[in-house]
Amino acid sequence: MDIFNIAAVLITLAAIFSYINHRFIKLPAAIGLMLIALCMSLGLVVLGKLGYAGLEHKARGLVGSIDFNDTLMHGMLSFLLFAGALHVNLNDLAKQKWIIASLATVGVIVSTLLVGGLTWLVLGWLGIGLPLIYCFLFGALISPTDPIAVLGILKTAGVPKSLETKITGESLFNDGVGVVVFIVLLEIATGSHEISAGHIALLFIEEAAGGIVFGLALGALAYWMLGSVDNYQVEVLITLAVVMGGYALALAIHVSGPITMVVAGLLIGNHGRLFAMSDKTREHLDTFWELTDEILNTVLFVLIGFEVLVLTFGGHTPTAAALVIPIVLFSRFISVGIPVGLLRLRRQFSPNVVKILTWGGLRGGISVALALSIPAGPERDIILGITYAVVVFSILVQGLSIGRLVSATVKQ
Repeated sequence: MDIFNIAAVLITLAAIFSYINHRFIKLPAAIGLMLIALCMSLGLVVLGKLGYAGLEHKARGLVGSIDFNDTLMHGMLSFLLFAGALHVNLNDLAKQKWIIASLATVGVIVSTLLVGGLTWLVLGWLGIGLPLIYCFLFGALISPTDPIAVLGILKTAGVPKSLETKITGESLFNDGVGVVVFIVLLEIATGSHEISAGHIALLFIEEAAGGIVFGLALGALAYWMLGSVDNYQVEVLITLAVVMGGYALALAIHVSGPITMVVAGLLIGNHGRLFAMSDKTREHLDTFWELTDEILNTVLFVLIGFEVLVLTFGGHTPTAAALVIPIVLFSRFISVGIPVGLLRLRRQFSPNVVKILTWGGLRGGISVALALSIPAGPERDIILGITYAVVVFSILVQGLSIGRLVSATVKQ
């Protein structure tokens, strides 16, 4: 099936599911759409088991023809990160800079080590011989919180502003660090490069620091261009060029595309909106990027729901997934608790901040996409099945209950 027909099917399904959710189910959009798609996928599997396999085979063929990793990491992600960063207040972010930086670096590394080590022990106990390096690889891809899932669900969760800034800021930056850790561990696992401390440091500088510098340069160039014209069509087109051309160039020069988009989005969304845009341009720009964000989010969560059709859940994988979910939550609790505990020596935090940051650390499509980028083999199948289970639990269970948790803890 060609790309237009695939897009047509996905947009049509997303529109139908959005209508059903908004009209009858009334869940937050991201959760409702994924739940409907997941239920439909499971229904197709059941029909296939009952002997009505034609529709299931067509659905599997459609989902199998979509490269989820390429679609998200080299397509949707640049738009979604830029749109998310565009509406984050830089002053609010600066007030939380130390906790955000700690969670996005130390938190990711601690979580990677804890998840990897504990998963290796549990899988070994179940008789699943997943090498330790692949367990750490799973830890790296599941530790960063997903900005797309977080931003989509926090809109309706009623989280206090300061706490929302912490969760949002962490999710925008920690995926860049997580991807670097993932790349290093994948190179070790596959033996594609000789790994040394110098290589790891150079890779981190190239990806993370390079992404920040390139994002600032890209944002500054766009800021100058936006300030030199007063035509909202041209100005919207400039931001579109930043996202598409900027992300493609970032990947070409081997700096972090996600970090580039976040930094450029923050610069344009704050200084650009205040000093380089008229009220009319600001209104059109906001409308364009809000619609783009909503449409791509809708399609993404529908895709996540349908991805179950092409996954393999054989042997002990369901049991392993059930045991790994609490491991991921425990590791998140420790990796959040350490930075918060250290920073409490210098500043005040609300007493329940660790609980809320733990439960609000949602995983989403980025984790699935990274799992799909692992070379084909038995290790990939195991990691992919467990990753999908953690993501579904995160979005459905944590996403649906984060608002109630916030309400309960704030009242304490």
